[in-house]
Amino acid sequence: MSIVVINVLSVPGEAGTELEKRFAARKHVVDSSPGFEGFKLLRPVNGGDKYFVYTQWATREDFENWREQRADAAHSGAAGQKPVASGAELLEFEIVEL
Repeated sequence: MSIVVINVLSVPGEAGTELEKRFAARKHVVDSSPGFEGFKLLRPVNGGDKYFVYTQWATREDFENWREQRADAAHSGAAGQKPVASGAELLEFEIVEL
C-alpha cells in the first residue's frame, strides 16, 4: 500500500524564495530511490508560513530506507548554508484505495 509523507516546514515569508530555490536545485535527487512515486513542494497562499513537502512511496519501508540513507548526507547539497526553515513536523498517511 502506498504511503504519503508530508514534511511541514515553518518558513518565514522572506525565506520562501530561498527554500524554493534550494528544492529546485535538487528536485530530482530522490527520483531513482527504490519505491519513490512522486514529490511536490506546496507553497502557502493565504498568509501563514507553512510549506508542505509532499512525497509518495510504494511502502513505508522504502521511505525508511531512503530516510536512513540521506541521514548520513544530511542535505549534502546545502553544505555551508544555514537552514531556511525554523521548524519541521513529519506527517505520514496511507493511501486509501476506494
